[in-house]
Amino acid sequence: MICGVDEAGRGPVLGPLIICGIAVESDKALKKLGVRDSKKLTPKRREELATKITKIARIELVEISADEIDAFRKRMTMNEIEAKAFAAIVERLSPEIAYLDAADVDEDNFGKAVSASMKCSAQIVSQHKADDTFPVVSAASIIAKVNRDRRVREIEREIGRPIGSGYQTDDITMTFLKDWINENGSCPPHTRQSWEPAKNLMCLKDVRRLDQFE
Repeated sequence: MICGVDEAGRGPVLGPLIICGIAVESDKALKKLGVRDSKKLTPKRREELATKITKIARIELVEISADEIDAFRKRMTMNEIEAKAFAAIVERLSPEIAYLDAADVDEDNFGKAVSASMKCSAQIVSQHKADDTFPVVSAASIIAKVNRDRRVREIEREIGRPIGSGYQTDDITMTFLKDWINENGSCPPHTRQSWEPAKNLMCLKDVRRLDQFE
């Protein structure tokens, strides 16, 4: 058995990090589906493929919330957080070979970090752009992305206003954050408060308050 592991949502200021592992006996069926790196597919195509992937593969998901990310980052880096989550997924799937989309600049270091957190004896193949190279990782990237997008829409319904994609490059997201902080004096739920965009907006809020006393 082989597995592929990838993530969606490493960088956003809003919403969770979703890590997915896909296990199959062979990647032939995935190749027939035409799986690709999720970033190269439309949302509609990702949803279509996700439905088909779930019928032919074992799937394991780990969701790490914004609050959990903030708490973990007090004692470890994002690379370490991801390495432990990747390892947990590989442990659950117990493959012979695990293909990983390396989260570290040094792909070998990431593979070693994952191996160090594992008890099973799976062979680890850690590469950059593995979601472009190995169909089983492409499939994992699709499931991770689809689930992250669904969670963001759930958060949007919970909050009751548009929040965009959660990325700081998204004008809707950043407008939402600025408006919420201006109105409430604090970050909205599901914000990674340890992220620079959130910290910067909170600093601006404090500066504006001081300006009121001049």
